[in-house]
Amino acid sequence: MRRVPRIALAGAATASLALALTACGGTSSDSSSSSASKGGAKGLAIAYDVGGKGDQSFNDAAFKGLEQAKSEFKYKTADVEPTEGETDADKTQRLVSLAKQGYNPVIGIGYAYGPAVKEAAAKFPNTTFGIVDDSTVESKNVADLVFSEQEASYLAGVAAAKATKTNTVGFVGGVDVPLIHKFEAGFEQGVKDTSGGKVKVLSQYLTQTAQEGGFSSPDKGKTAAEGQIEKKADVVYAAAGLSGQGVIEAASAGKVWAIGVDSDQYKQEALAKYKDSILTSATKDVAKAVYNLAKSVKDGKPESGIVRGDLKSGEVGLADSNPVYQSNTAIQDAVKAAKEKIISGEIKVKTS
Repeated sequence: MRRVPRIALAGAATASLALALTACGGTSSDSSSSSASKGGAKGLAIAYDVGGKGDQSFNDAAFKGLEQAKSEFKYKTADVEPTEGETDADKTQRLVSLAKQGYNPVIGIGYAYGPAVKEAAAKFPNTTFGIVDDSTVESKNVADLVFSEQEASYLAGVAAAKATKTNTVGFVGGVDVPLIHKFEAGFEQGVKDTSGGKVKVLSQYLTQTAQEGGFSSPDKGKTAAEGQIEKKADVVYAAAGLSGQGVIEAASAGKVWAIGVDSDQYKQEALAKYKDSILTSATKDVAKAVYNLAKSVKDGKPESGIVRGDLKSGEVGLADSNPVYQSNTAIQDAVKAAKEKIISGEIKVKTS
Protein backbone atom coordinates (compact mmCIF):
# COMPACT_ATOMS: atom_id res chain seq x y z
CA MET A 1 0.00 0.00 0.00
CA ARG A 2 2.70 2.57 -0.91
CA ARG A 3 4.82 4.14 -3.59
CA VAL A 4 7.97 2.00 -3.75
CA PRO A 5 11.26 3.79 -4.47
CA ARG A 6 12.61 3.13 -7.96
CA ILE A 7 15.62 1.22 -6.63
CA ALA A 8 13.31 -0.99 -4.60
CA LEU A 9 11.12 -1.50 -7.64
CA ALA A 10 14.11 -2.61 -9.65
CA GLY A 11 15.03 -5.06 -6.94
CA ALA A 12 11.44 -6.23 -6.74
CA ALA A 13 11.29 -6.74 -10.47
CA THR A 14 14.53 -8.73 -10.37
CA ALA A 15 13.21 -10.89 -7.55
CA SER A 16 9.92 -11.41 -9.34
CA LEU A 17 11.76 -12.30 -12.56
CA ALA A 18 13.86 -14.83 -10.70
CA LEU A 19 10.73 -16.38 -9.25
CA ALA A 20 9.06 -16.36 -12.63
CA LEU A 21 12.02 -18.14 -14.20
CA THR A 22 11.89 -20.73 -11.46
CA ALA A 23 8.23 -21.29 -12.24
CA CYS A 24 8.66 -21.57 -16.00
CA GLY A 25 8.35 -25.02 -17.48
CA GLY A 26 6.95 -26.49 -14.26
CA THR A 27 4.04 -28.82 -13.79
CA SER A 28 1.19 -28.62 -11.32
CA SER A 29 2.74 -31.41 -9.26
CA ASP A 30 3.14 -30.77 -5.54
CA SER A 31 6.05 -33.16 -5.11
CA SER A 32 8.73 -30.46 -4.88
CA SER A 33 6.82 -28.56 -2.23
CA SER A 34 6.09 -31.64 -0.17
CA SER A 35 9.62 -32.97 -0.16
CA ALA A 36 11.16 -29.62 0.75
CA SER A 37 8.69 -29.03 3.56
CA LYS A 38 9.15 -32.52 4.99
CA GLY A 39 12.88 -31.95 4.99
CA GLY A 40 12.38 -28.77 6.99
CA ALA A 41 14.40 -26.81 4.44
CA LYS A 42 11.88 -24.08 3.83
CA GLY A 43 8.83 -22.65 5.50
CA LEU A 44 6.74 -19.50 5.31
CA ALA A 45 6.67 -17.28 2.22
CA ILE A 46 4.67 -14.09 1.80
CA ALA A 47 3.89 -12.06 -1.29
CA TYR A 48 3.31 -8.39 -0.51
CA ASP A 49 0.33 -6.27 -1.41
CA VAL A 50 0.57 -3.02 -3.37
CA GLY A 51 3.25 -0.85 -1.77
CA GLY A 52 5.41 -3.68 -0.50
CA LYS A 53 7.64 -3.78 2.54
CA GLY A 54 8.31 -0.47 4.23
CA ASP A 55 4.76 0.88 4.26
CA GLN A 56 4.90 1.16 8.08
CA SER A 57 1.46 -0.43 8.08
CA PHE A 58 -0.17 -3.48 6.51
CA ASN A 59 2.74 -5.14 4.69
CA ASP A 60 5.22 -4.44 7.45
CA ALA A 61 2.89 -6.16 9.93
CA ALA A 62 2.95 -9.27 7.72
CA PHE A 63 6.75 -9.15 7.60
CA LYS A 64 6.84 -8.99 11.39
CA GLY A 65 4.87 -12.26 11.50
CA LEU A 66 7.29 -13.82 9.02
CA GLU A 67 10.28 -12.75 11.09
CA GLN A 68 8.75 -14.27 14.23
CA ALA A 69 8.18 -17.58 12.46
CA LYS A 70 11.68 -17.54 10.98
CA SER A 71 13.25 -16.93 14.40
CA GLU A 72 11.18 -19.51 16.22
CA PHE A 73 11.13 -22.31 13.65
CA LYS A 74 14.68 -21.80 12.32
CA TYR A 75 13.79 -22.31 8.69
CA LYS A 76 14.21 -20.41 5.42
CA THR A 77 11.58 -17.85 4.54
CA ALA A 78 10.86 -15.64 1.56
CA ASP A 79 9.10 -12.31 1.09
CA VAL A 80 8.47 -11.03 -2.41
CA GLU A 81 7.60 -7.52 -3.61
CA PRO A 82 4.84 -6.70 -6.09
CA THR A 83 5.56 -4.93 -9.36
CA GLU A 84 3.79 -1.97 -10.89
CA GLY A 85 0.93 -2.79 -13.22
CA GLU A 86 1.02 -6.51 -12.54
CA THR A 87 -1.86 -8.81 -13.52
CA ASP A 88 -3.58 -11.68 -11.73
CA ALA A 89 -1.46 -13.99 -13.87
CA ASP A 90 1.69 -12.35 -12.49
CA LYS A 91 0.45 -12.87 -8.95
CA THR A 92 -0.43 -16.49 -9.69
CA GLN A 93 3.01 -17.15 -11.16
CA ARG A 94 4.61 -15.63 -8.04
CA LEU A 95 2.64 -17.89 -5.68
CA VAL A 96 3.15 -20.98 -7.83
CA SER A 97 6.88 -20.36 -7.93
CA LEU A 98 7.06 -20.04 -4.14
CA ALA A 99 5.09 -23.26 -3.63
CA LYS A 100 7.21 -25.04 -6.21
CA GLN A 101 10.37 -24.02 -4.34
CA GLY A 102 9.03 -25.76 -1.27
CA TYR A 103 7.63 -22.94 0.83
CA ASN A 104 4.66 -23.90 2.98
CA PRO A 105 2.55 -21.97 3.81
CA VAL A 106 2.46 -19.38 1.04
CA ILE A 107 0.47 -16.25 1.88
CA GLY A 108 -0.85 -13.51 -0.39
CA ILE A 109 -0.96 -10.25 1.56
CA GLY A 110 -4.11 -8.44 0.47
CA TYR A 111 -7.48 -9.11 -1.16
CA ALA A 112 -6.02 -8.57 -4.64
CA TYR A 113 -4.46 -12.03 -4.37
CA GLY A 114 -7.87 -13.75 -4.37
CA PRO A 115 -7.82 -15.15 -7.93
CA ALA A 116 -4.12 -16.03 -7.68
CA VAL A 117 -4.49 -17.92 -4.40
CA LYS A 118 -7.46 -19.85 -5.77
CA GLU A 119 -5.51 -20.94 -8.86
CA ALA A 120 -2.25 -21.70 -7.09
CA ALA A 121 -3.99 -23.68 -4.33
CA ALA A 122 -5.64 -25.89 -6.95
CA LYS A 123 -2.24 -26.63 -8.50
CA PHE A 124 -0.59 -27.42 -5.17
CA PRO A 125 -3.18 -29.24 -3.01
CA ASN A 126 -0.59 -30.35 -0.45
CA THR A 127 0.62 -26.81 0.21
CA THR A 128 -1.29 -24.53 2.55
CA PHE A 129 -2.06 -21.09 1.19
CA GLY A 130 -3.27 -18.05 3.04
CA ILE A 131 -4.82 -14.80 1.94
CA VAL A 132 -5.18 -11.73 4.10
CA ASP A 133 -8.36 -9.61 3.88
CA ASP A 134 -10.35 -11.90 1.61
CA SER A 135 -12.97 -14.50 2.53
CA THR A 136 -14.03 -15.64 -0.93
CA VAL A 137 -11.47 -18.38 -1.62
CA GLU A 138 -13.00 -21.69 -0.57
CA SER A 139 -10.55 -24.58 -0.60
CA LYS A 140 -9.38 -27.22 1.86
CA ASN A 141 -5.83 -25.91 1.67
CA VAL A 142 -6.60 -22.19 1.96
CA ALA A 143 -6.93 -20.08 5.11
CA ASP A 144 -8.87 -16.83 4.65
CA LEU A 145 -7.25 -14.52 7.21
CA VAL A 146 -9.79 -11.77 7.83
CA PHE A 147 -10.49 -9.17 10.50
CA SER A 148 -13.36 -7.17 11.94
CA GLU A 149 -11.75 -3.86 11.00
CA GLN A 150 -15.02 -2.05 11.58
CA GLU A 151 -14.76 -2.75 15.31
CA ALA A 152 -11.35 -1.10 15.70
CA SER A 153 -12.56 1.73 13.46
CA TYR A 154 -15.57 2.27 15.71
CA LEU A 155 -13.18 2.79 18.62
CA ALA A 156 -11.17 5.20 16.45
CA GLY A 157 -14.40 7.10 15.89
CA VAL A 158 -15.03 7.24 19.63
CA ALA A 159 -11.55 8.66 20.19
CA ALA A 160 -11.96 11.17 17.35
CA ALA A 161 -15.30 12.40 18.68
CA LYS A 162 -13.78 12.92 22.11
CA ALA A 163 -10.65 14.63 20.77
CA THR A 164 -12.17 17.07 18.27
CA LYS A 165 -12.54 20.71 19.21
CA THR A 166 -14.05 21.82 15.90
CA ASN A 167 -16.75 19.13 15.75
CA THR A 168 -15.37 18.11 12.35
CA VAL A 169 -13.25 15.03 11.67
CA GLY A 170 -12.04 13.35 8.50
CA PHE A 171 -11.78 9.90 6.97
CA VAL A 172 -9.44 9.16 4.05
CA GLY A 173 -9.88 5.79 2.33
CA GLY A 174 -7.25 4.52 -0.06
CA VAL A 175 -9.48 2.73 -2.57
CA ASP A 176 -13.27 2.70 -2.88
CA VAL A 177 -13.77 -1.01 -2.19
CA PRO A 178 -15.84 -3.03 0.34
CA LEU A 179 -12.83 -3.67 2.60
CA ILE A 180 -12.24 0.04 3.13
CA HIS A 181 -15.98 0.68 3.45
CA LYS A 182 -15.75 -1.34 6.68
CA PHE A 183 -13.22 1.11 8.10
CA GLU A 184 -15.35 4.09 7.10
CA ALA A 185 -18.61 2.61 8.38
CA GLY A 186 -17.19 1.72 11.78
CA PHE A 187 -15.49 5.09 12.15
CA GLU A 188 -18.59 7.09 11.24
CA GLN A 189 -20.76 5.03 13.57
CA GLY A 190 -18.33 5.49 16.45
CA VAL A 191 -18.23 9.26 15.89
CA LYS A 192 -22.02 9.52 15.63
CA ASP A 193 -22.79 7.35 18.66
CA THR A 194 -20.28 9.19 20.81
CA SER A 195 -21.20 12.74 19.80
CA GLY A 196 -24.93 12.25 19.37
CA GLY A 197 -24.58 13.34 15.78
CA LYS A 198 -22.93 16.68 16.68
CA VAL A 199 -19.61 15.84 15.01
CA LYS A 200 -19.42 15.94 11.20
CA VAL A 201 -17.37 13.36 9.29
CA LEU A 202 -15.74 14.38 6.01
CA SER A 203 -15.04 11.27 3.88
CA GLN A 204 -12.92 10.92 0.78
CA TYR A 205 -11.55 8.02 -1.27
CA LEU A 206 -8.32 8.55 -3.14
CA THR A 207 -8.96 6.25 -6.11
CA GLN A 208 -11.48 3.77 -7.47
CA THR A 209 -8.88 1.04 -8.02
CA ALA A 210 -5.62 0.03 -6.38
CA GLN A 211 -3.88 0.30 -9.76
CA GLU A 212 -4.45 4.06 -9.62
CA GLY A 213 -2.28 4.32 -6.52
CA GLY A 214 -4.83 4.71 -3.76
CA PHE A 215 -2.80 2.54 -1.40
CA SER A 216 0.63 3.65 -2.56
CA SER A 217 0.64 7.43 -3.00
CA PRO A 218 1.49 9.57 0.04
CA ASP A 219 1.06 12.67 -2.12
CA LYS A 220 -2.60 11.80 -2.76
CA GLY A 221 -3.16 11.18 0.94
CA LYS A 222 -1.52 14.46 1.86
CA THR A 223 -3.63 16.44 -0.59
CA ALA A 224 -6.85 14.83 0.63
CA ALA A 225 -6.02 15.48 4.27
CA GLU A 226 -5.05 19.09 3.57
CA GLY A 227 -8.45 19.61 1.96
CA GLN A 228 -10.22 18.21 5.01
CA ILE A 229 -8.08 20.26 7.39
CA GLU A 230 -8.99 23.40 5.41
CA LYS A 231 -12.62 22.48 6.13
CA LYS A 232 -11.83 22.50 9.86
CA ALA A 233 -11.24 18.77 10.42
CA ASP A 234 -8.93 18.49 13.44
CA VAL A 235 -8.78 14.69 13.58
CA VAL A 236 -8.15 12.71 10.38
CA TYR A 237 -8.30 8.90 10.17
CA ALA A 238 -6.68 7.19 7.19
CA ALA A 239 -7.27 3.65 5.95
CA ALA A 240 -5.01 3.97 2.95
CA GLY A 241 -1.82 1.96 3.38
CA LEU A 242 1.26 3.94 2.42
CA SER A 243 -0.94 6.83 1.29
CA GLY A 244 -1.78 7.25 4.96
CA GLN A 245 1.75 8.53 5.55
CA GLY A 246 0.79 11.61 3.55
CA VAL A 247 -2.27 12.05 5.76
CA ILE A 248 -0.10 11.89 8.87
CA GLU A 249 2.35 14.39 7.37
CA ALA A 250 -0.49 16.80 6.59
CA ALA A 251 -1.91 16.42 10.09
CA SER A 252 1.48 17.22 11.59
CA ALA A 253 1.89 20.30 9.40
CA GLY A 254 -1.64 21.44 10.19
CA LYS A 255 -1.20 20.83 13.91
CA VAL A 256 -4.19 18.47 14.11
CA TRP A 257 -4.52 14.84 15.10
CA ALA A 258 -4.02 11.86 12.80
CA ILE A 259 -5.25 8.35 13.54
CA GLY A 260 -3.12 5.60 12.02
CA VAL A 261 -4.16 2.20 10.75
CA ASP A 262 -3.23 -1.50 10.78
CA SER A 263 0.04 -1.11 12.73
CA ASP A 264 0.73 1.09 15.77
CA GLN A 265 2.04 3.92 13.64
CA TYR A 266 3.18 5.96 16.65
CA LYS A 267 5.96 3.38 17.00
CA GLN A 268 7.02 3.29 13.36
CA GLU A 269 10.57 4.55 12.91
CA ALA A 270 9.89 6.07 9.50
CA LEU A 271 7.11 8.19 11.03
CA ALA A 272 9.05 9.24 14.13
CA LYS A 273 9.14 12.93 13.23
CA TYR A 274 5.34 12.96 13.02
CA LYS A 275 4.55 10.72 15.98
CA ASP A 276 3.43 13.51 18.29
CA SER A 277 0.55 14.10 15.86
CA ILE A 278 -0.56 10.44 15.86
CA LEU A 279 -3.23 10.24 18.55
CA THR A 280 -3.74 6.49 18.18
CA SER A 281 -4.00 3.77 15.50
CA ALA A 282 -6.77 1.31 14.68
CA THR A 283 -4.76 -1.89 14.62
CA LYS A 284 -5.25 -5.37 13.25
CA ASP A 285 -2.76 -8.08 14.08
CA VAL A 286 -1.73 -9.25 10.63
CA ALA A 287 1.56 -10.39 12.18
CA LYS A 288 -0.25 -12.78 14.50
CA ALA A 289 -2.42 -14.14 11.70
CA VAL A 290 0.62 -14.79 9.50
CA TYR A 291 2.57 -16.38 12.35
CA ASN A 292 -0.37 -18.53 13.49
CA LEU A 293 -0.86 -19.96 10.01
CA ALA A 294 2.84 -20.82 9.80
CA LYS A 295 2.69 -22.44 13.23
CA SER A 296 -0.39 -24.48 12.31
CA VAL A 297 1.46 -25.88 9.30
CA LYS A 298 4.56 -26.56 11.39
CA ASP A 299 2.39 -28.40 13.95
CA GLY A 300 0.80 -30.53 11.23
CA LYS A 301 -2.66 -29.03 11.72
CA PRO A 302 -2.96 -26.38 9.00
CA GLU A 303 -5.63 -23.74 9.45
CA SER A 304 -8.19 -23.52 6.67
CA GLY A 305 -11.43 -21.74 5.92
CA ILE A 306 -12.26 -18.37 7.43
CA VAL A 307 -9.98 -17.40 10.32
CA ARG A 308 -11.25 -14.15 11.83
CA GLY A 309 -9.62 -11.73 14.25
CA ASP A 310 -11.78 -9.29 16.19
CA LEU A 311 -11.96 -7.25 19.39
CA LYS A 312 -12.91 -10.29 21.44
CA SER A 313 -9.84 -12.23 20.26
CA GLY A 314 -7.65 -9.17 20.72
CA GLU A 315 -6.59 -9.15 17.08
CA VAL A 316 -8.07 -5.74 16.34
CA GLY A 317 -7.97 -2.79 18.69
CA LEU A 318 -6.80 0.73 19.38
CA ALA A 319 -3.15 1.51 20.15
CA ASP A 320 -2.31 3.50 23.28
CA SER A 321 1.37 4.30 22.74
CA ASN A 322 0.95 8.08 22.65
CA PRO A 323 1.21 9.42 26.22
CA VAL A 324 -1.35 12.12 25.40
CA TYR A 325 -3.85 9.41 24.49
CA GLN A 326 -2.94 7.40 27.58
CA SER A 327 -3.50 10.36 29.90
CA ASN A 328 -6.82 11.48 28.42
CA THR A 329 -9.31 9.88 30.79
CA ALA A 330 -12.33 11.02 28.80
CA ILE A 331 -11.10 9.18 25.72
CA GLN A 332 -9.93 6.19 27.72
CA ASP A 333 -13.26 5.78 29.52
CA ALA A 334 -15.31 6.17 26.35
CA VAL A 335 -13.19 3.72 24.37
CA LYS A 336 -13.25 1.16 27.19
CA ALA A 337 -17.04 1.37 27.48
CA ALA A 338 -17.51 1.04 23.73
CA LYS A 339 -15.14 -1.92 23.54
CA GLU A 340 -17.06 -3.78 26.25
CA LYS A 341 -20.36 -3.15 24.50
CA ILE A 342 -19.05 -4.36 21.14
CA ILE A 343 -17.65 -7.54 22.67
CA SER A 344 -20.89 -8.21 24.56
CA GLY A 345 -22.96 -7.63 21.44
CA GLU A 346 -24.77 -4.59 22.81
CA ILE A 347 -23.25 -2.49 20.02
CA LYS A 348 -23.53 -3.93 16.52
CA VAL A 349 -20.96 -2.28 14.29
CA LYS A 350 -21.89 -1.70 10.66
CA THR A 351 -19.68 -2.91 7.84
CA SER A 352 -20.99 -0.60 5.13
